[in-house]
Amino acid sequence: MPTPDEIRARLEALREGDLPVHGGRTLAYVYDAGLAEVDALARDAVAAFAGSNGLDPTAFPSLLTMENDLVAFARELVDGPDTMVGTITSGGTESCLLAVLGARDARPEVTDPSIVVADTVHAAFHKAGHAFGVRVVVVPTGADHRADAAAMAAAIDDTTVLVVASAPSYAHGVVDPVPAIAAAAAARGVRCHVDSCIGGWVLPYAARLGRPVAPWTFAVEGVTSISADLHKYAYAPKGASLLLHREPALRRPQYFAHAGWPGYTMLNPTLQSTRSGGPVAGAWATVRAIGHDGYLDLTRRALAATDTVAAGIDALDGLALVAAPESTLVAATADGPLDVFTVCDEMAERGWFVQPQLSYDGQPPSLHVAISAATDGAAFVAALAEAVAAARDAGPVVVDPGVADLLRSIDAATLGDDEFDMLLAAGGLADGDGDLGLPERMAPVNALLDVAPPALREAVLVAFLDRLARPPATPFGEAPGGPFATGT
Repeated sequence: MPTPDEIRARLEALREGDLPVHGGRTLAYVYDAGLAEVDALARDAVAAFAGSNGLDPTAFPSLLTMENDLVAFARELVDGPDTMVGTITSGGTESCLLAVLGARDARPEVTDPSIVVADTVHAAFHKAGHAFGVRVVVVPTGADHRADAAAMAAAIDDTTVLVVASAPSYAHGVVDPVPAIAAAAAARGVRCHVDSCIGGWVLPYAARLGRPVAPWTFAVEGVTSISADLHKYAYAPKGASLLLHREPALRRPQYFAHAGWPGYTMLNPTLQSTRSGGPVAGAWATVRAIGHDGYLDLTRRALAATDTVAAGIDALDGLALVAAPESTLVAATADGPLDVFTVCDEMAERGWFVQPQLSYDGQPPSLHVAISAATDGAAFVAALAEAVAAARDAGPVVVDPGVADLLRSIDAATLGDDEFDMLLAAGGLADGDGDLGLPERMAPVNALLDVAPPALREAVLVAFLDRLARPPATPFGEAPGGPFATGT
């Protein structure tokens, strides 16, 4: 058996291929405050409570205390009334899922429930619709990428159980007109959820810093619930989010209880039963250590870096801002003959991870960044200028017209494994023998995906993930053999 030191060394070796979680250069997936001491404290808290189980608050009252503390801290951020309650979930997607589930189950008389969303709403709400049998009624956004409140109001009918607004939307970083949307929902007796998973810990402090922030909190009449992630701009360890409700009666339908079996009576406030106490304790320790003054400073730094990045893009020949950022999210498209996918690759060559966004409904592809407090905006802009110059020299990725026509004609619903393998190989994600791997540069892959209709993109990526997630012949990189190889 390997020693603990050997296992630690192997863990470090495995991590070498990952994106860095510190340094402010991974501009998606992770959020870095740049506070090493707080990070260490949070890791200690996660480790200390990793074995605790949030399934039963009477068995682990410490977790309930920490959860209630975090909800109370958030109350001031979202202008919550004294009646506000909340739940810690595993992340933004679970918070959004529960918002939909609770809204559905609060209206059992609606036999064909639906939710009304803008086309910029996070994909988590489409996942909720798929999982819970709820129709998702999608309303196109306007030219400013904000939800069209009048169109959303018109889409509400007797089947609507929830209307969703974003503060801000992920793809474009702008805040929807929450007052008008919430008023329309309230007029029809429908719940209104504000998805502020990525803005909930930024917008309140931005307002305190004197920046203009559109209304989005419980101060807006008609807003019934809000989601805000702790593991984003509260800078807590993964994974922790808050789902907040204006009053307890609105939260109660999300609970699940079952006593009709011989075991213990199950009672779950979230989609999970067993819940590790680690993320709860990590979030509690982080928020307690940073506090309001600390978050105010972190937000000031993140927004200053965002301003620098936005101004740099605005001044850079070849790129254009999709929208003026209203929080810490920036999206940019090509302004002229420039391939943004190649720009993303060139940024990776310079040590920056920039997220590509594919074209959608006539909107061109874009690059997307989520700026953290630890991000050096000036360094990013300098690297981006180099990346744009290199991408311009390289020229755009050209997709063979015949391949493009083929992709547009394929019915994703009827594809078999052989066809999937062909498409994976065409995208550079698999060789002729079906062996998978990522190419050194992703621009050719993204260019192919960009030509494909969304349903085919989904199918190809599902096939790719399915083939990646296959177990090795032997675990842990060991040679074949061992005590079970011969049945002994």
